[in-house]
Amino acid sequence: MTETGFAESRDGTIVGYETSGAGPPLVLVHGAAVDRRCWAQVLPRLAERFTVHAMDRRGRGLSAREGGPYAIEREGEDIAAVAEAAGRDVFLVGHSYGALCSLHATAATDAIGRLVLYEPPITTPWRDVASPETLARLREIAAEQDHDRLLATVFRDLMRLSQRQVDALRGARRFWAACLDNAPPLVRESESVPRIEDCARFAGIGVPVRLLVGEASPPYQRPTADALARLLPGAEVVELPGQGHMAMADDPDMFAKALTTFAD
Repeated sequence: MTETGFAESRDGTIVGYETSGAGPPLVLVHGAAVDRRCWAQVLPRLAERFTVHAMDRRGRGLSAREGGPYAIEREGEDIAAVAEAAGRDVFLVGHSYGALCSLHATAATDAIGRLVLYEPPITTPWRDVASPETLARLREIAAEQDHDRLLATVFRDLMRLSQRQVDALRGARRFWAACLDNAPPLVRESESVPRIEDCARFAGIGVPVRLLVGEASPPYQRPTADALARLLPGAEVVELPGQGHMAMADDPDMFAKALTTFAD
């Protein structure tokens, strides 16, 4: 049975989430271009072990109403509000841009007991996530409200997918339609990606951290995760064999096992 809940963030933003399962509290935070539905394949497996709260980040789905101007710190406060509604010693899992938001949540609440970060996008000396030229192009496309082109540009120029991969995603009509629904916030999120040195502010977080990286993900992901792990006390990097950026959908059994192993 699934129930819908709402939490109010510090700036008045209403954050919606769906709850299912029974057990210790687990909060799932999705990445860019998607919403809580991205967890659909793995959620039944997690609900066998946890009380799962799959939230929509601000500007999407159940959380469409925002109370103030955007900043990634506000996203952290949104997650903190859901975590506090879920209980104490919450297991927090963030994917992609949602992993960055989850890092910020650790500064906004003490309700988080452990943290999984799955391939957060971070600018490093070896990779600029979004160059000024790319950001300018995204702003131009967004102003034209061409969401299809905006999505394709984000997947190709920011996530570094090939045109063949982008065409395959567009061919998955249900997935692409969901992404089109969530396209408007993409520019502001692209503008909010931090540099690795900015992440030093999280060096004092006092919870266990595990960083997940897909073995088949682009080669910059592993050194980025290693660099972040060096900043976070006690963090470890775990590679998901044969997986890329969407293991929760491509191999939900493996992904669920990676989470439950860390919980144990």
